[in-house]
Amino acid sequence: MPENDTAAPANSAGTPAVTREALAQAALRVLERDGLAGLSMRKVAAEVGVKAASLYWHVRNKEELLDLLNDAIMASAEPPPREGDWRAQLSGYCWLYRRLLNDNRDAVKIIAGRFAPGPHQFQLLEDQLDRLRAAGFSDEHAALASYLLSSFVQGFVLQEQSPMSAAHSGGASRLDVVAEVRDRFRALPVGVFPNLVELARDLTEPNFDARFGFCVERILDGLAALLPQDRH
Repeated sequence: MPENDTAAPANSAGTPAVTREALAQAALRVLERDGLAGLSMRKVAAEVGVKAASLYWHVRNKEELLDLLNDAIMASAEPPPREGDWRAQLSGYCWLYRRLLNDNRDAVKIIAGRFAPGPHQFQLLEDQLDRLRAAGFSDEHAALASYLLSSFVQGFVLQEQSPMSAAHSGGASRLDVVAEVRDRFRALPVGVFPNLVELARDLTEPNFDARFGFCVERILDGLAALLPQDRH
């Protein structure tokens, strides 16, 4: 199977040739329209105007299509500017990555746990690792820090996008669900659940931005401990 963007040959009936780039862009359009549950080889083939069999010139199955789609999603990722210290730059990476995953339908469900980097992801990883090493992290810690940051953002977005409860799945707003949980905490017997009662507001009030910002800063605090004292 070709690994480059060589087009599959057009057939005798004049069916258009398909490139990997065209296939990836078609898959992105289907993903945005129908979500991951609605993504299929048949729909992607129809999007580029060919029969599904033509796709197998480039991908053997849906999992290989998802590998291709993984890198296509990362094509729109933006690295933060090289301004400020290492903390500011890594924080920027986290916030931009979260926005990317939230702006592209079901992107996190494809990317989380998938280690199938392509050209676009190569560039981002190279840039991120370069910043980590320049900040003073050892080679091992730079690699592990990159993994930590991406895994945290993916996990956070998965929770952020998941239904909070049956009521939320049924149409209730997040604010209503959170208010109901807060009321349930406050109604618990204080002698049995003193912490839940007393921290009801603290457990339920912060929005996702506040929670995300807190987590990012605490992760960066932990990474700072790996650096020489003069590089903090």
